[in-house]
Amino acid sequence: MKKLLTGIAIHMALSCSFVSAQQSEAWKIVPGKITTPWAEKVNPAAPHPEYPRPQLIRGNWVNLNGQWNYSIVPKTSSDSKPASFQGKILVPFAIESALSGVGKTVGKDSVLWYQRTITLSSKLKNQSVLLNFGAVDWECDVFVNGKKAGSHKGGYDGFTVDITPFLVKGANQDLAVRVWDPSSDGPQPRGKQIKNPNGIWYTPVTGIWQTVWLETVPTTYIASTKHTPDIDKESITIKSAIKNAMPGDIVKITALDGTSSVAEKEVSPEEEAVLTIKNPKLWSPDAPDLYDLKIALIRKGKVIDEVKSYFAMRKISMKPDQNGIQRMLLNNKFVFQYGPLDQGWWPDGLYTAPTDEALKFDIEKTKEMGFNMIRKHVKVEPATWYRYCDQLGMLVWQDMPSGDMGNHWEPNPGITGNETERDRTPESETIYKTEWKAIMDANHNFPSIVVWVPFNEAWGQFKTGEISDWTKAYDPSRLVNSASGGNFFPVGDIMDLHHYPAPAMPRPELFGQKQIIVLGEFGGLGLPVDQHTWQQKDNWGYQSFKTKDELYNKYETFIDRFEPLIKKGLSAAVYTQTTDVEVEINGLMTYDRKVIKMPEAKLKQIHSKLYNSAWGN
Repeated sequence: MKKLLTGIAIHMALSCSFVSAQQSEAWKIVPGKITTPWAEKVNPAAPHPEYPRPQLIRGNWVNLNGQWNYSIVPKTSSDSKPASFQGKILVPFAIESALSGVGKTVGKDSVLWYQRTITLSSKLKNQSVLLNFGAVDWECDVFVNGKKAGSHKGGYDGFTVDITPFLVKGANQDLAVRVWDPSSDGPQPRGKQIKNPNGIWYTPVTGIWQTVWLETVPTTYIASTKHTPDIDKESITIKSAIKNAMPGDIVKITALDGTSSVAEKEVSPEEEAVLTIKNPKLWSPDAPDLYDLKIALIRKGKVIDEVKSYFAMRKISMKPDQNGIQRMLLNNKFVFQYGPLDQGWWPDGLYTAPTDEALKFDIEKTKEMGFNMIRKHVKVEPATWYRYCDQLGMLVWQDMPSGDMGNHWEPNPGITGNETERDRTPESETIYKTEWKAIMDANHNFPSIVVWVPFNEAWGQFKTGEISDWTKAYDPSRLVNSASGGNFFPVGDIMDLHHYPAPAMPRPELFGQKQIIVLGEFGGLGLPVDQHTWQQKDNWGYQSFKTKDELYNKYETFIDRFEPLIKKGLSAAVYTQTTDVEVEINGLMTYDRKVIKMPEAKLKQIHSKLYNSAWGN
């Protein structure tokens, strides 16, 4: 029997039952590791309460984060929910993390079960209840009242399950989630996770690690939107995906600058809307101007669904300079892009920042240090992270999380000819292609993302030409860095070298005529800070120092080397890295974010000289 609901009723019922559940069992962080300043601010009754989907905001929703029941059982056991549970886990923190309150490893031979009861009330015709997951690593089955309601594979893209057909008579509904994650024993994208953490490889992340929430929608509703700006034509193209559209339905799209409407258009659900934005404010790190959007679904003159979103007018492109060397352009002008390798790990939450304030902190500090770009390294962040990059004016290079590794890497691209590609199974290839497309779809609307990076350092690199060409064709509005520091193939827009510790660049006369030349990683200067490390000894960096002054002085000599490189044709560089991560101590900040190793103001001052646009002409 279908149970149909109003958003207000959901919110009230869930809020009451959820708070009482939290009070029944105390949560505490697992001791033994360093923590960030935000760990003590985590509210177990409402962790990460912020709205999780800033590019598609809808009013009728309720957050399901908090304490759930959990059990770890053998993978060979029945697909049925366990008869009893082993304790409570704090969602959305992965079970291996301290903030989950559990701190256990799962592994390929076991599955992780979650369970909780949700309370729904009040009937309303022509409404559906959607259950949304920000991210679950890796294979997930969703059960509602004992029946399988949906499945998903992919640790880095969100998914939605319409649970309306599975609701039963009465207020209480049973929700269970089954997760299997083989970590480094499987071919799936996993980034830096490994079952035996060491060196540059970190603790596994299993299960729910982003927000879970419910929303009510009409039977016909706006499922997604896609925004693509064109500053040369002074226009924005918007395509809406409408679920269960009816003949005669209209999609009305309004673009706003503050409270003022600057463009408006009505189209059918199947049509793209092209809105003219006259004299557009161009988005850049110096002026991160954003426009708001309202998308309304109209039937017979009545709004039946409405969402809010936003967009920016910006362009990323390439063009040869006066010497014939390809340059990376932002809004048709050369802007040297310089930023840290940002892995997005936390000592207390692993993949998940303790709070939204913590998530924003890393971007703010990066901006204060005078960087204008972040390379998001083999991980995808929650949507709110990209929203902050959009708001603060931070360019983003987005990596595809690595997986199915094992092929040979030649660290001097195109020189020795020893490069190889991974011979993946059809299953592995399908997993990669499916998730890469999903990641690109989910993050297309964030203007801060200017570069897609399908591979890193030959980690699972396969069919480089095919993947690079497909990525470019699928999203021609961005540049493609086919293999950052990986095995070189003359495809994609960018030639990317990794070189530690000092800056270097590929020879522009060999590569620069066809591709943009960048230094995708360098640096790695280490400074262990006592009482702020993951472990007390045996920490690791590419080159280690004993004092902050020694570290800064060495770093400054590296910055001094950039001017001649930029003049020769270097368009961007990435310093390793934003923070220490587990045993790596080469961050600009300690892993717990309590110590900034080099003063922000001094960094901003020396970085400012890198942004001389005349060097790229």
